[in-house]
Amino acid sequence: MYKILTLNNISVKGLSRLPRDEYEISSESSHPDAILLRSFKMHDMEIPESVAAIGRAGAGVNNIPVDKMTQRGVPVFNAPGANANAVKELVLAGLLMASRNIYPAMQFASSLEGTDAEISTAVEAGKKNFVGCELHSKTFGVIGLGAIGRRVANAASALGMKVVGYDPQISVENAWRLSRNVEQAINLDHLFSQCDAVSVHVPLLDVTKGLVNKARIASMNDGGIIVNLARGGICDDDAVIAALDSGKLSAYVIDFPTAQLLKHPKVISFPHLGASTEEAEENCAIMVADQVRDFLEEGTVTNSVNFPEASMPRGGTGCRITIANANVPNMVGQISTILANAGLNIADLLNKSRGDLAYTIIDLDGNIEETSLKALRDIDGVLAVRHLPNK
Repeated sequence: MYKILTLNNISVKGLSRLPRDEYEISSESSHPDAILLRSFKMHDMEIPESVAAIGRAGAGVNNIPVDKMTQRGVPVFNAPGANANAVKELVLAGLLMASRNIYPAMQFASSLEGTDAEISTAVEAGKKNFVGCELHSKTFGVIGLGAIGRRVANAASALGMKVVGYDPQISVENAWRLSRNVEQAINLDHLFSQCDAVSVHVPLLDVTKGLVNKARIASMNDGGIIVNLARGGICDDDAVIAALDSGKLSAYVIDFPTAQLLKHPKVISFPHLGASTEEAEENCAIMVADQVRDFLEEGTVTNSVNFPEASMPRGGTGCRITIANANVPNMVGQISTILANAGLNIADLLNKSRGDLAYTIIDLDGNIEETSLKALRDIDGVLAVRHLPNK
């Protein structure tokens, strides 16, 4: 019986992927095999040694101590793309709200009082204050062409916008799915210099912090729009506010409001709604539950932010073991020697690496004893060893 600790409310459709006769799911488990969460901040949490996997029902993992888990040989899974359509739609909504001054216009309309005739007169007198612009034919820059960014780029192109994209690490899959109308920017400065609006879809890292800065905003077309539904910190808020005050920018759409931003009349703030749809929450929960289950039962690694992708069909007549270790020479040799000394034949083996970490799946013709498992764990550089018997 696997024990799963939930730190947030996880969609029932996701949890239903974990059979109740094999999985015990609780919000208070003291020795869980895995943790499922959404936005819970784990950095100050004492994570039990029993935890073999962590699954984030969403894309970002800033709330999880990934480096610490890597050192323990614990994979951290996420759900890239599961909420992509939800975020895409909110980006388009933000663009439309900003370009047509919808929010202040709604505030104006809701403040009107009087008879129908008086309201009609006030509408006709006041609507000139909310004249906007059409998105069609405007140049739109998309930074980051992953699951979300390429959907945003394609949708903007379908609206008739000229779309310029930048992503030096775009995957082959996303490149194939990107509209041929999306043009490639040489670099970020080249992208900003062409654009009437820019949307960012990158994680918050040292290299992306303050990516939208004073100089890049200054190179944009006057009256530009910045959309940031990715992470707070990617935009230099002081530079954005100065540009809003000067008129260089006409609007800033943000999903991470702060006291400073909420005070500004040209800032459109959402309360972290990017992935807040029933469909997105269900998709994320289903994806991450499946990934955690596959890892616990088969050792398979899919969509981990710190482990290499690893999948191998079961082979051999015995059990399966998985080993996470430092990516250094002779690890597989040491592992093979211990298994050979125990009289165990390797039926199949898969070894993958990612940076400083390596991960090995081994199927054996026979069952391994605890003394051999201990010998594997005692190898210098081994982080975690798991024993997965055949069902």
